[in-house]
Amino acid sequence: MGIRIVCQNRKASHDYQIDEKIEAGMVLLGPEVKSLREGRANLTDSYARVKKGEVFLYNMHITPYPYAHHVDLDPTRTRKLLLNRREIKRLIGKTEEKGYTLVPLKVYFNDRGRAKVELALAKGKRKYDKRRSLKEKQLKREMEQARKKWPY
Repeated sequence: MGIRIVCQNRKASHDYQIDEKIEAGMVLLGPEVKSLREGRANLTDSYARVKKGEVFLYNMHITPYPYAHHVDLDPTRTRKLLLNRREIKRLIGKTEEKGYTLVPLKVYFNDRGRAKVELALAKGKRKYDKRRSLKEKQLKREMEQARKKWPY
């Protein structure tokens, strides 16, 4: 079956220097899971933070499921993430370093049907870093095109 991606944060690789990726489970309610299965989620402006030994995901927007009338949920409520204690301790140490933050990259369903979020331990890029990475990307693209045109 494989994984089925619900949503991605494509701007994260542009805005942050990604050092490490971590997979975490999410604590969700039934209507939220149904809405995720329909692909109604958005990761823009969302972030994760360690608070009192637990990891929480903030500002992730899950559109309310239209047929769930018995539950009234806030679409951007704070959601708890499920990680091992050892992973949380390591994240606490890393996020206390200067400039590191936890950024969600994508939300997906794994092969067992569980909703997962891929977090990145990342450092924010400055404007000149963004320009340099765009320039490198452009040069790489031009080299690939020149290589394809070269007759062998």
